[in-house]
Amino acid sequence: MRPVQIGIIGAGRIGRLHAENLVRTAGVNVRAVSDLYPDAAREWASSIGIPKVLSDYREVVADPELEAVLICSPTDTHVDVITAAARAGKAIFCEKPVSFDFNRTKQAIAAAEQAGVPLQIGFNRRFDPNFRRVKEWVEAGKIGKVHSVKITSRDPSPPSPEYVRSSGGMFVDMTIHDFDMARYLSGSEITEVYAAGGVLIDPAIGEMGDIDTAMISLKFANGAFGMIDNSRKASYGYDQRVEVFGMDGCITADNDYPSNAQLFDDKGVHREKPKYFFLERYSASYVQEMREFMAAVRGGGTVPVSGYDGLQAELAAYAARLSLKEGRPVKLQEISAMEGELAG
Repeated sequence: MRPVQIGIIGAGRIGRLHAENLVRTAGVNVRAVSDLYPDAAREWASSIGIPKVLSDYREVVADPELEAVLICSPTDTHVDVITAAARAGKAIFCEKPVSFDFNRTKQAIAAAEQAGVPLQIGFNRRFDPNFRRVKEWVEAGKIGKVHSVKITSRDPSPPSPEYVRSSGGMFVDMTIHDFDMARYLSGSEITEVYAAGGVLIDPAIGEMGDIDTAMISLKFANGAFGMIDNSRKASYGYDQRVEVFGMDGCITADNDYPSNAQLFDDKGVHREKPKYFFLERYSASYVQEMREFMAAVRGGGTVPVSGYDGLQAELAAYAARLSLKEGRPVKLQEISAMEGELAG
């Protein structure tokens, strides 16, 4: 079987992670990577067997041998790269969010649809084996009709002010994963968002115009309710838990730990802290995410996370932003009708 020929655009942390996973995947050949700072990427690329490092993504997209591209560059470049890759007939994987303006996201989705190429969005948490099992049990009717979804998502430490400045804000950068998980686990669309939040951890984040702590309530089209609990700092590690409650029962998924060993003594019950960082916590899901994208490229099948999924999570993020600003519940229909005023 001829290997799938892949190009990667962006050699930052997430681009390197995907590249390192792909070079260990049978039936895949990473032909080239592009980055605005190619000299800094050459030694790394050479060490894992990537032959070309380029400075211009257009050179990657123009390679007639490439079948697919991974877009791991800064968010403000995504739409242009998606459009160019779609016109070149490449299958596309793009990290989240697609853009900082949901109307531009719609344009990117349209470009992929018009070209007839697959577009997968990087919501890697769907591929976590524990969260996937929750989804499978919900779909199998193990708890009957879903009544509520609760998501706890807390980072181990806050980002730098420099990162916050260009991140799009907490709802677009961090909570967007949770909006996608809420849709995924509930099996329904989010129709309304009501967000409360503030700066309880790092005043510098507030100076950047962002928040570091939030509680977000959701309504779904199927009548269920949701709650997302976000914090930029959990001193004990990366806190990632979900619960789906229904008519006939409840399904939960706990944190991942380095081991499941526990010590019982006269002082209490002791165990290790949860895995500390997202690259460690979701290492298996990143691998599976790429496997399923490769399967879609090879077989011409449907991608597991579509451009539509990316758009719906963005709309929920913008609804949360407006809700926080105006102190009221905001319907996603209201956001979708806007012409980009909330972007940026």
